[in-house]
Amino acid sequence: MVKSIFKGMLIGIANIIPGVSGGTMMVSMGIYDKLIHCITHLFSEFKKSVAFLFPIAVGMGIAIIASAFGLEWLFESFPVQANMLFIGLILGSLPIMWKNVKSSKIKAGHLIAALAFFALVAGMAAFGGTEGASADLSFGLVNVIKLFVVGVIASATMVIPGVSGSMVLMLMGFYQPILSAITDFIEALTSLDMEGILAGIGILAPFGIGVVAGVFAVAKAVEFIFEKFPLYAYWAIIGLVVASPVAIALMGGFAALSGMGAMVAVHLLAGVVALAAGFAVALKLGE
Repeated sequence: MVKSIFKGMLIGIANIIPGVSGGTMMVSMGIYDKLIHCITHLFSEFKKSVAFLFPIAVGMGIAIIASAFGLEWLFESFPVQANMLFIGLILGSLPIMWKNVKSSKIKAGHLIAALAFFALVAGMAAFGGTEGASADLSFGLVNVIKLFVVGVIASATMVIPGVSGSMVLMLMGFYQPILSAITDFIEALTSLDMEGILAGIGILAPFGIGVVAGVFAVAKAVEFIFEKFPLYAYWAIIGLVVASPVAIALMGGFAALSGMGAMVAVHLLAGVVALAAGFAVALKLGE
């Protein structure tokens, strides 16, 4: 239970940080296939699926609250080490993924799938690193529909390995407004501010419903692909995983180094330690 909650926390944090993929984090911990199966068979295997999904959902919820109260500070204060930690967590999934393909003959199509998805993720990061104009979240029918659609899109990108859902939200201008809405809602709950609570529900409810709908829709599609073309799917994910550190770098994950002067070597050494720790954690969680 505790291990699953910790996995959920890492997935939640990965989904919040632009450039980092929650789907990749699921792969790195060796739970991606099982998680997709539990989502698509939630009602036919209800007890088993809930037992697996519930602690992960709790962990993700904890991560979202942490993002409102401290996670942003961590990435602002220790950007190099935090990003290197996530790169280590991501790269730690490669030995796990290699086990799924090493016994099969490598075909040209497998390499094309890996290269194509590598280019997709790297290209999105290279050409989409600027945040769009902040979206208007004032309550209204049009915005409710818009938030539902954005929730569907966000969840789709959060489930697919290698694609950063938060980065997609950022490009659409919804990242900061949604994050602020979560923070304001939590603060309203703690202070029993009914007006703030209702305002938060008006924003987060349609977005959350869209997220749930998108997760189920994408999980069905992913399950079909893994059933029909498993090797191509695994090679595509390998391409996505290898591209993720590149995407983090292109999204400005190491821009802070330019202002560290003589301390660059110290921060890089601490970053290498964080990377090694992340790699070891990913291997352990993937067992």
